[in-house]
Amino acid sequence: MAQQLPGLIVTGASGFVGRRLLEVLAPLYRIEAVDLRSQGASGAPRHPNVRWHQLDLADADATAAFARRLAGDGGARAAVHLAAYYDFTGEYHPEYARTNVGGLRNILEACATLGVRRFVFAGSLAACRFPPPGGAVDEASRPDGEHHYAISKRRGETLLREYAERVPSTLVRFAALFSDWCEYPPLFVFLDTWLSNRWNRRMLGGRGRSAVPYLHVRDAAFFVRRVLERMDDLEPCEVLLASPDGATTHQQLFAAATAYHLGRPATAIHVPKPLAIVGLHMLDRIGRAIGHRPFERPWMGRYIDAQLTADARRTRQRLDWAPRQRLEVLHRIPFLLENRKSDPVEWLRRNRAMELRHLHPNLRIYSLLDAHQEQIAAAFTAALTQVREQQLPHYHRVSERNHRWHHRLILHNLMTAVRTGEKGVFMAYCRDLAEHRVDQGFDLDELRFALDTLDRICLDHLSRDPAAAELTLAEIQHAVSRTIHFGIDCIEEVYETRLPAAGDATSNGAHPTPEGTSPHAAHR
Repeated sequence: MAQQLPGLIVTGASGFVGRRLLEVLAPLYRIEAVDLRSQGASGAPRHPNVRWHQLDLADADATAAFARRLAGDGGARAAVHLAAYYDFTGEYHPEYARTNVGGLRNILEACATLGVRRFVFAGSLAACRFPPPGGAVDEASRPDGEHHYAISKRRGETLLREYAERVPSTLVRFAALFSDWCEYPPLFVFLDTWLSNRWNRRMLGGRGRSAVPYLHVRDAAFFVRRVLERMDDLEPCEVLLASPDGATTHQQLFAAATAYHLGRPATAIHVPKPLAIVGLHMLDRIGRAIGHRPFERPWMGRYIDAQLTADARRTRQRLDWAPRQRLEVLHRIPFLLENRKSDPVEWLRRNRAMELRHLHPNLRIYSLLDAHQEQIAAAFTAALTQVREQQLPHYHRVSERNHRWHHRLILHNLMTAVRTGEKGVFMAYCRDLAEHRVDQGFDLDELRFALDTLDRICLDHLSRDPAAAELTLAEIQHAVSRTIHFGIDCIEEVYETRLPAAGDATSNGAHPTPEGTSPHAAHR
């Protein structure tokens, strides 16, 4: 890594913008990339100037430890904070407070200790209230939207002002970001519907005037680069708009997409707003009944024919920057549709990944585990303490050595793996655990029994929580049971390597299953 380059922290480095930003900035900075996911799993670009840190910013202790390590390695000149939670459900999720507010506070504190000279905070124009007809959102507009994301960003901007003297910041509000593969969930749903043979393929809500501004992700990356280049000229807590002027309507997108797909623009059927709102409620109720709610939710009805028009003239003057015309959304529609046609598998992979990133079953499962964390930990401890020797001849030392199990640490690592979707987090912990337990004289069966017990207790608590009703058993088992099963496999591998005889009796996976426990997830 080139040490003479200025240091730059990039949070949310595996995200839609983060990956592109690494490509643009890696030759110019010594980048400390921070993300919940591993670099390999995220597909983020590799570069000699990029060092990866798999870190949960909402964990204050872990973030402080990251800052201490970085202080010893040269620190950082600036930070770009992209990490945030957002979804399109319209419902509250604990991640809005945990990540968007708590995580922001932790990284701000870390940057304050490092003496970071500029903190670039990524927000969205969607955090602002839609202006009245004929009006526009500009740099002076407040993040006064009523939805949960806007509220979390409003709280975030308050934090930035609290830290203004210690960490000068720049607030960047992005337009709706897309790529040549789409990767913007609402636009993906529109195109998927309009270019299909479905009954509603020609229907537009209201008069088709619903509109937001769009910005190509490549322009977004170069915008951040320009902010960093001009950071010493910017005021503390200055707001900038990464957006073209105006907004693009659904009618314009529909015409452009159908014209390229069919050879001529299709005629849209405009559904009056009151009727469209009723339709959204009906489709959502049907979706609830069959266990698969549509992307379109009732809350979206209030924005039919509303326009989030942008006026970014001041930003263009401040940065001497403007979106490239060839990357304007209506000009790129043919490129999107060609990618959709030429490589439909990659098209779906990229867009389903974006969709799932916002609807994550694993995040809902993590929230449930977090809510039941104390009860699960207590039940886990009690289960191992109360093992009866006559029932479990293979686990005769579990009770007497129960105090040596770090129950909360095991649960913490499981929850981290569930939250990030990275089973490797738990697998690495289990390998390390097995190495220590071999040295301490624990039997392989003791570890198997303990993790099987944790699996059973987690599933039991989740199954009894009404908040888990929308989750399928398969989703819960994939997030929890499969993760634990992978951890058990790592433990078995360590024991087979260190104590070859330990695996002989159970080489076919036929180890005894104590009464009251469940078999591994693979057999569920």
